[in-house]
Amino acid sequence: MMSLFADDAVVIDPHFPTPQMQGKAAIREAFRGAMSGMRSFGYTIVNYCESENGQCAAVETATHHVLIQGMKRNFPQVFIFEVADGHITRLQAYEPYGPPGIMGAFLFVARLTHRFLRK
Repeated sequence: MMSLFADDAVVIDPHFPTPQMQGKAAIREAFRGAMSGMRSFGYTIVNYCESENGQCAAVETATHHVLIQGMKRNFPQVFIFEVADGHITRLQAYEPYGPPGIMGAFLFVARLTHRFLRK
């Protein structure tokens, strides 16, 4: 799988302990760590869009993973791929999670308030 990536590729994924990895060695190590905690990975493609020049693509997936402990994780996800010279130069994952930190706390309170005011 690593042969698909450029030597200086960047992978950005908030699921990883280090959300931004650069270079094949860092990406390989992160993927190896992720795979050690998973029983299975599953992706069903929901939508696929590609730029006219074929150097950028967006893939929306219904993700369904099973952790090594047997816990199932199902969630939507979007991946953005950038390609040059036949290799992935950037892969970025987007999940439907709210923002982190204080903005995440504000968003949580706002949604909770909205939920109670609707009833």
